[in-house]
Amino acid sequence: MSRLRDIPIHVEPSAQIEPPARAGGLGGGVTAILSEAAGLLEKLADGGKPALIDLRSLPMSPRDRAALQGALGEGEVRVTLNADGISTLYETAIAGLWWVEHRNGQGDLIAELLEITRFPLILDSAPDEIATSAAALRALVHAGSTAHMAGEEHATRQ
Repeated sequence: MSRLRDIPIHVEPSAQIEPPARAGGLGGGVTAILSEAAGLLEKLADGGKPALIDLRSLPMSPRDRAALQGALGEGEVRVTLNADGISTLYETAIAGLWWVEHRNGQGDLIAELLEITRFPLILDSAPDEIATSAAALRALVHAGSTAHMAGEEHATRQ
């Protein structure tokens, strides 16, 4: 065998890697999601608007999800909301990148997002709710002042 073409070659598929058609999922898409998130974080840092990546719209397998969660890690902030179902939000180990899951009243996952933002939008109080709360607090302060003054008047009469 003195020529390259005389060397016998036999190609076999790797036992560790399944073809994408059989394995399902994103294949190299986890890297694409991380790259997209990095670009969105750069825009946010430069004064851009918050953004999100809808993970349920992507063909993610459980292995893809685990790889993405492993790559992003978990940061210091975790929030659980109970509003028409449980929502769990946590900042990943990447500042400004939040993993958000919304479940309905039966516990079914209805939304799974990566939010690229300073804090998730669902945590932002609406201006009308803030105005209503300010009025309620002002009324509470006024009622407390009135009760306090009534108590002082009672004490001075004795």
